[in-house]
Amino acid sequence: MGNTKNKEKSKVKIYVRIVKYVFPYWKHLISSMLFAILYSVFSGISIYLVIPLLETLFSGKTTIELLHTGGDSFFIEKIKLSLNYLVSTFIFTGNPMESLLRICIVVVIGFLLRNLTSYFQAYTMAYVEQGLMMDIRNDLFKHIHNLSIGYFTNERTGNLISRVTNDVSVVNSGVSASFVTLVKEPFSALIYLSIAIAISWRLTIISFLAFPVALIIISWIGLKLHKESRILQEKMADITSFLQETIFGEKIVKAFNMEEFENNRFKIETKKYFNTILRMTRIRNLSTPVTEFVSIAAAAIIIWYGGTQVIIDKTLTPGEFLGFFLVVFQIMTPIKELTTVTNRIQEATAAGKRIFEILDTEPNVKNDPNPIKIESFEKEIVFQNVSFKYDESENLINNITLKNINLSVKKGEILAIVGPSGAGKSTLVDLIPRFYDPNEGEILLDGINLKKIELKSLRGLIGIVTQETILFNDTIKNNIAYGLSDISIDKVIEAAKAANAHNFIMQTPDGYDTIVGERGLKLSGGERQRISIARALLKNPPIMIFDEATSALDSESEILVQEAIERLMFKRTSFVIAHRLSTIRNASRIIVLEKGQIVQIGTHEELILQDGLYKKLYEMQFKL
Repeated sequence: MGNTKNKEKSKVKIYVRIVKYVFPYWKHLISSMLFAILYSVFSGISIYLVIPLLETLFSGKTTIELLHTGGDSFFIEKIKLSLNYLVSTFIFTGNPMESLLRICIVVVIGFLLRNLTSYFQAYTMAYVEQGLMMDIRNDLFKHIHNLSIGYFTNERTGNLISRVTNDVSVVNSGVSASFVTLVKEPFSALIYLSIAIAISWRLTIISFLAFPVALIIISWIGLKLHKESRILQEKMADITSFLQETIFGEKIVKAFNMEEFENNRFKIETKKYFNTILRMTRIRNLSTPVTEFVSIAAAAIIIWYGGTQVIIDKTLTPGEFLGFFLVVFQIMTPIKELTTVTNRIQEATAAGKRIFEILDTEPNVKNDPNPIKIESFEKEIVFQNVSFKYDESENLINNITLKNINLSVKKGEILAIVGPSGAGKSTLVDLIPRFYDPNEGEILLDGINLKKIELKSLRGLIGIVTQETILFNDTIKNNIAYGLSDISIDKVIEAAKAANAHNFIMQTPDGYDTIVGERGLKLSGGERQRISIARALLKNPPIMIFDEATSALDSESEILVQEAIERLMFKRTSFVIAHRLSTIRNASRIIVLEKGQIVQIGTHEELILQDGLYKKLYEMQFKL
């Protein structure tokens, strides 16, 4: 019992958090609710005014004349006659033709006001709904950039995209149910029900016996139509693709301090989706839902019983019967909508829980409360008794650990890192830009603990070239100049030449304006790698990290890339991870890792003379 209460309280808290996103759009929300009430009122008036119109047509008399034809003495009948008298006295006077003209004009005005209020209600609510979705998605995207790299190890990209796209849409549906459906539909149902009882309380009771079957049919068709509907697939596909691409390249985004830049790009995409869906909503809500057609099935019983009252019992006039039929036809829609409210709110709460799980996740790596900004790297990077183990929740097959790493790298030194797969090479260099923080010990940059340094300024000093090159679906120029604003094309070309990339770029269809495709797949591996090196050269950082930058290349590409890497390492402090030992012979020092520990350290010439792991790896690679 206690667990059930706690779950319900949790759901309420989640829903309250969702509702807070509505507050910035409170003016549109209030307008939508007022239009919803006006729509219900004008709907009832419009339907009720059809009755005197039909009576005038069928009998050739005015409504005032018809009031004196009789009727039973039930209380409800007296109220009905009084309402008819009031309407007829103020609107329908004169001969039948004059009455007919006035009735037609008033009916047209009534339905016009009904449709106008329906349109404005739908549009103002769409503004609230789409604004809410835009804000939640922007908050999610911004928070994703703040999360640590370790978070993405444990989370599937598709799952994150689903939460930002599908779950947000489900949340929107629940908000609409709370603020519009619960206001508009009960009010409409009450008005229609009052009119139906005023016309014939007997026929109203019979009609409600037929409702359950009709509602089941209408709800089933509504669900089918909802599943088949497709809204702006192209725009949503753009957002999904952008998300997948950026999450895939999160390490590069962080390394180049481009979180804010990517946030702004994402806001542009969501704003496009917001504007487009509003245009579509304006068009879509001008038409009547096709599901109303199914209500005819439920009306068959009503027609039969009502017909007996008109033809045999004479308790209803033809005009009243047809007016009743129209009212019942209308009352089924709000009742059907109300039956879905609870489910929609429950679904929204469940989706909201998934969304807030992301928003409530705190990054493992974050700025110190009083971070130190640094402008340059002057002396050395020191690892002091550093140990690291991935969080068990990251579910890694091989939970790589670093054990008691002690290392000092002077400015301008080239440090090569080698060892078998799983030794911890990438883990070691990932600690430098603080993609992760050590569990024990500390890393110092010019004597300052990395945890004390502002993340943005730290990563501004570091360039990264990885084996899996990250390029974005943009031009070659923008990929090279990533993270740099107002950079001249001359500097971009200079960097490309230094990276041995200029020649192949000029052979592409649009040169530096060529779109490289998603993840740069329009280019070869060697070409992508040289673009990545040009990007690092243009950033011109004092510290470089090369994580197996040439391991996936063919011999020709490797030579070109290696030349570019050597230019990039010139006068820079470099950390080089390489499986191909031939590429690191000129390193200042080489450290050999095995099972997360440094087992050897020295130059190539020194290590090859030792009977250790380095010599074994070298002999295996060159088959000596």
